[in-house]
Amino acid sequence: MAVFGGKKVHQIVTGIGNNGLGQVVIAVAFSFLVRIFSAPGPALSPENDDDVPNNDSPDGETPTPTGKVTAVTIRWNNINCSISDKSSNSVRFLLKNLSGEAKPGRLLAIMGPSGSGKTTLLNVLAGQLAASPRLHLSGLLEFNGKPSSRNTYKFAYVRQEDLFFSQLTVRETLSLAIELQLPHISSVEERDEYVNNLLFKIGLVSCADTNVGDAKVRGISGGEKKRLSLACELLASPSVIFADEPTTGLDAFQAEKVMETLRQLALDGHTVICSIHQPRGSVYSKFDDIILLTDGSLVYAGPAGDEPLAYFSKFGYHCPDHVNPAEFLADLISIDYSSSDSVYSSQKRINGLVESFSQRQSTIIYATPITLDDLSKSRNRVSKRTVAKRKGGWWKQFRLLLRRAWMQASRDAPTNKVRARMSIASAIIFGSVFWRMGKSQTSIQDRMGLLQVAAINTAMAALTKTVGVFPKERSIVDRERAKGSYSLGPYLFSKLLAEAPIGAAFPLMFGAVLYPMARLHPTLMRFGKFCGIVTAESFAASAMGLTVGAMVPTTEAAMAVGPSLMTVFIVFGGYYVNPENTPIIFRWIPSVSLIRWAFQGLCINEFHGLQFDHQNSFDIQTGEQALERLSFGKSTIRDTLVAQNRILLFWYCTTYLLLEKNKPKYQQLETAPPTHSKPQLKLEEFNSEQVDQTHEAPEVSQTGSDEPLESTEVDPVGSFVLEGAQ
Repeated sequence: MAVFGGKKVHQIVTGIGNNGLGQVVIAVAFSFLVRIFSAPGPALSPENDDDVPNNDSPDGETPTPTGKVTAVTIRWNNINCSISDKSSNSVRFLLKNLSGEAKPGRLLAIMGPSGSGKTTLLNVLAGQLAASPRLHLSGLLEFNGKPSSRNTYKFAYVRQEDLFFSQLTVRETLSLAIELQLPHISSVEERDEYVNNLLFKIGLVSCADTNVGDAKVRGISGGEKKRLSLACELLASPSVIFADEPTTGLDAFQAEKVMETLRQLALDGHTVICSIHQPRGSVYSKFDDIILLTDGSLVYAGPAGDEPLAYFSKFGYHCPDHVNPAEFLADLISIDYSSSDSVYSSQKRINGLVESFSQRQSTIIYATPITLDDLSKSRNRVSKRTVAKRKGGWWKQFRLLLRRAWMQASRDAPTNKVRARMSIASAIIFGSVFWRMGKSQTSIQDRMGLLQVAAINTAMAALTKTVGVFPKERSIVDRERAKGSYSLGPYLFSKLLAEAPIGAAFPLMFGAVLYPMARLHPTLMRFGKFCGIVTAESFAASAMGLTVGAMVPTTEAAMAVGPSLMTVFIVFGGYYVNPENTPIIFRWIPSVSLIRWAFQGLCINEFHGLQFDHQNSFDIQTGEQALERLSFGKSTIRDTLVAQNRILLFWYCTTYLLLEKNKPKYQQLETAPPTHSKPQLKLEEFNSEQVDQTHEAPEVSQTGSDEPLESTEVDPVGSFVLEGAQ
């Protein structure tokens, strides 16, 4: 491969490289293409082999949606999370000394008001806390009694945002996910049976052949999308399922259906942990255990149902009859900002509840003590980002992703119709303004103006479409790559290949309408070259849009950066500023401006061989003289196409690098040996009888109490230190 690559690079550079910069760009681009084609799927480095989640069944059998799963008990102890603010030299604690447990076969709900740390705690447990140098963590996580053994088991994480390819049906979404994640299911019959079982289990049979849809196209409902997210995560039969506020944005009926699905998954043996804001009564009744958080502090952790009501009644807080327990608990641990007195009283009440549970928790809820031997057996630094084994070969991934990309692009009728109408409408407007240009001296300026606006219109249309779609698609791809479904090379190449025919159709429509209306150089050969130049420019602008979408985090940011960057290229596009008059420090910009090269190619194609009417000796008589005034006289159409291809390859390679660099990174755990050993304490379930056996908490009166509660100091750091991402 190295010998072959070296010879090819030399041949290409020698054949079309006209300057040193162009040769370097082509050589780098070709090396990246070789890397993309020859790179294997996502695989682990040798030093991480012991942490790979086992994505196959223990006995080599195909996992089934209704099969047994490995039971996993998660325990966490003294979890602290803080974020530092360098400008004010302050530290804000997001989580404060949290401990708890999640058991298989039980649905654990993390509840609390907005900003209480629900999602932060869920992300810490799931290993999905975004890395930041300002973030600091401390604490211990145990999986089945072993510290730092997350990657031994399979996990699923269902996020708040349900992102899918909108033009695929529910069945197609699951079928493609199975082919990518479970390549050992090779037969169509076996795969269809697997999909049907999963659809039946999750309750999506009625909408199996409905498009997922999005804001533009009506599809399945919000609750069905949430259950589809669950179905996609259940493909590998995970032991633990994390769900971040699964009822957000759903009506009461759909919210209950989603929670019923989670409850059933827990009964099937999964360990299910979800965060939820304020559930209705029927949803609250489905919880087996709950954790109540307020301002990052633990107020209650234990069985759900009537147990928390009995616990808080010991302090004088009784839930009224016919009141949703979840609403009562949410009001109890929330701060009332209606007045300064209410803020003081509610804050005092919450502080008392936090301190009361902290004293009780210290006697009964702790994980198994850690010894130095346990820490020496586990790695000191464990990346919390799940890394999966390679899923199938490069060409299989490419084939599946090409099929998905083609279905998404070809079925997107609303977008394609709008782009087609805009292309035709723009051509009609420009053609009407520059109607049937003649050969007079004034027509020279008209032709240049028309070719410039044609280049600008083509580039902006392709750019805005790409930057408006790709950031959202990138989020989907990041999630799938994090699960090891495929590598970046097959995805990027399949996307470019699938969208090429549709992307080429709109410049061709534009040229087919504009060319005869403006009566540009009337030969079939020139018309073909005109369409080829604007099509190449459209591809280059789309590639630039991919780079912008890979560089910025949101669609809004991409829509701001993309047109701004294109404006610079328009200024140096060859019409407004002559390349020979460009200041030295800016002379590199015209060489990388796709507008300039498209405009130059269109001008050469149009003016070469034209004769203009003239009366004076200083008039422009031929098209070649007009090209000389634009400094295009020594160039050819071949030069412009080569330059556009260089720009195209540059943006594609930059996109590849940015996607590799900007893939999600999660906080890394560092466990330090404890300075002292804790006595081994038995882990017990909380029940109402245990309240009298624990420390008597200070009585917390109702909201009108004036006596402030005294609390002992609690060490917020503990014995375990988690540094920020390196």
